[in-house]
Amino acid sequence: MSFADLLRPEAVLIGPDAADKWQLLRRLAEALVACGALPAERLEEAVAALEARERSVSTGMEQGIAVPHAALEDLERVLAALAVVPDGIEFQSLDGQPARIVVLLLVPRREKVLHVKTLTEVARRLGDEDFRRRILACRSGEEVVALWS
Repeated sequence: MSFADLLRPEAVLIGPDAADKWQLLRRLAEALVACGALPAERLEEAVAALEARERSVSTGMEQGIAVPHAALEDLERVLAALAVVPDGIEFQSLDGQPARIVVLLLVPRREKVLHVKTLTEVARRLGDEDFRRRILACRSGEEVVALWS
């Protein structure tokens, strides 16, 4: 299953209202609940897992990318959400630049290989400068999902 199969347009936030990465993590998890991918009763568990992972090591990469991720017990499949943050948001990235594309992943704890494969695919695609530029130009979740297809 590719990343394009995991991402729903309703879980893509364009210019989300978030003052910092902690609020953004919550908004992305809430988007997964709103689109029916994550049960509402698991929201706080997911946010806590994402925050714990982020506090241990920042998931801010380079070139305006962050990939916050966490593993949860008894999750049926990988869940993905994405935020396009035109002005960027501080993520303690390796290059010191704010993150403008944030891909959130929640993965089943038992699926370590799938977790690594998904992270690799996301990093590979976002490593392409033209691809990042095209994502930043998107105005809807449908446009972002279509780019990944």
